[in-house]
Amino acid sequence: METKKSGRILVVEDNVVNQKIVLGMLRSLGFQADLAVNGAEALVVVGAQEFDLVFMDCQMPEVDGYEATRRIRVLENDQRHLPIVAMTANAMEGDEERCFEAGMDEFLPKPVRIQALNAVLRKWLVVED
Repeated sequence: METKKSGRILVVEDNVVNQKIVLGMLRSLGFQADLAVNGAEALVVVGAQEFDLVFMDCQMPEVDGYEATRRIRVLENDQRHLPIVAMTANAMEGDEERCFEAGMDEFLPKPVRIQALNAVLRKWLVVED
């Protein structure tokens, strides 16, 4: 029986290599994703389209992932909650707390491991075997 996978995903990542890696992992797990190259672009895209999950890089030019997340939370206006997963190479003490304080729901350290990515997808999206 084929696995059913659903959910609209946005990957917010400024690094081209990381974009290719994460999008490739998502494809290998049966998911497609849209891409925003910085937090400012993510705000425009999230304001215009509905997503089920966002993978948010924290360190980006223009608007970083922390600020983009805070602004998305304001846009939600106590309506539907958009799960946002931090993706960051900053995995030092205090970094995870900073992500949660900004309004992120989960923390995924870089380099992203496919098993950890799959676990996040199973937690937040419909994934039926």
